[in-house]
Amino acid sequence: MASPISRRAFLTTGAAAAGAFLPGAAAYASAHPAHGVRFTLNAQVLDGGEQVTSITLHTARLGRIDPASLTTGTFRVHAKATSPIPIDPGDQIFSEYDLDRPVTAARLDRWGNIELHLAYGEGQVGGGTLGYIVGKGRNVMLDLDYTITQNSPLALRNRRPVTIARFVQGELSDPEVDAFSYRVSGSGMNYRLYSPRHGRRSRGGRGKHPLVLWLHGGGEGGLLPDHYYDNETPLRANRGALGFATQQAQRIFGGAYVVAPQSTSFWIEDGPRFAPLIREIIGDLLRRYPIDRRRIYVAGCSNGGYMTMELTSVYPELFAAAVPICGVVESLEPGGPPLLTDAELEEIETPTWLVASRDDPVVPPEPNTIHAHDLIPGSLMTLYDHVIWNGHQFDGHWSWIYVARNDPTINGTHIWQWMAEQRADRAGSGRALSAGAAR
Repeated sequence: MASPISRRAFLTTGAAAAGAFLPGAAAYASAHPAHGVRFTLNAQVLDGGEQVTSITLHTARLGRIDPASLTTGTFRVHAKATSPIPIDPGDQIFSEYDLDRPVTAARLDRWGNIELHLAYGEGQVGGGTLGYIVGKGRNVMLDLDYTITQNSPLALRNRRPVTIARFVQGELSDPEVDAFSYRVSGSGMNYRLYSPRHGRRSRGGRGKHPLVLWLHGGGEGGLLPDHYYDNETPLRANRGALGFATQQAQRIFGGAYVVAPQSTSFWIEDGPRFAPLIREIIGDLLRRYPIDRRRIYVAGCSNGGYMTMELTSVYPELFAAAVPICGVVESLEPGGPPLLTDAELEEIETPTWLVASRDDPVVPPEPNTIHAHDLIPGSLMTLYDHVIWNGHQFDGHWSWIYVARNDPTINGTHIWQWMAEQRADRAGSGRALSAGAAR
């Protein structure tokens, strides 16, 4: 494919184009220096995507290490990231890398293992767990090879010096992502599922729990022609699904299941075909788990924002509330038919709160979010001027960051609280805030 980045290609992003991942969990080696010391890559999903933030060297079996012998210069950390699939001639990927990762702190954890804290941050190159293939419009988990080199001996409490001859790469650990189990539906669609903690009291559901459905952006779909369908990127690309699994969200929703299906391509390619496949997953979860049918919520970004509205159009009585974020409505081709007709938007009955940023360069708000807000009866809308969080300005398309942080507010009510108050048998209950919609 040609390398220029088209508008359609960017519609598939939904995440930072930075990256690296492991080819799989490596062998667990003994911690004895003669056999090597295993290490774990610890990661966190930032607003712009997942990054490796620290490394744990499993050195506890070596004996009690004198912390005074441990400095930021004791070890050198080198990271190499490569694409898991071939890159077509003329295409490009953001971003493979081959570089040293600066160690910002070195300390012992409570078990006596060494923790190496690495430099990381929004927009920083060479620490992420995702790469973006431009011509395919996809984020992928890159093969990640970390090399640890010891520069100076460690001292044990008995003053015996220790130099580790070999380090063995282990798993990638991200507690937030790992809390979601891997699932595959009967029709073959990948999805991840977060289950609320056992014993958590559910509010207003007679012991049952709400369900939040998160629909990813186009960049997190599969690449079936390349035999790539990983069930990973929907959680690692941004905090869209993870936000609903945080302690804050779980308190607000009273303990919610969170499900994140993965499209086999782009939702926008065939929304009517994907809708029943997603409905199948919801139906299966309803049969298996104590889920309150009145409290099923749907939210999604970009491609997923479109799919959110598609689902509420096709299944008008299924969802208690919907949050389309920078959702696509207009045709992707000049003069082509819209993805959602005016008649379909006008018939949506689900309480809906739309979110976008005015400077979105990919899905312009006027013909998409604002147009949908004007047609969906009683819908709410929050429009930001820019996407800025913790002092960092992101691409204007990334307005899902605000929803993942429960930031949109109308008349003092935040978006998660609004969602949690809706019930499928209370159609129109979200209308009371409409006068405070931010324009």
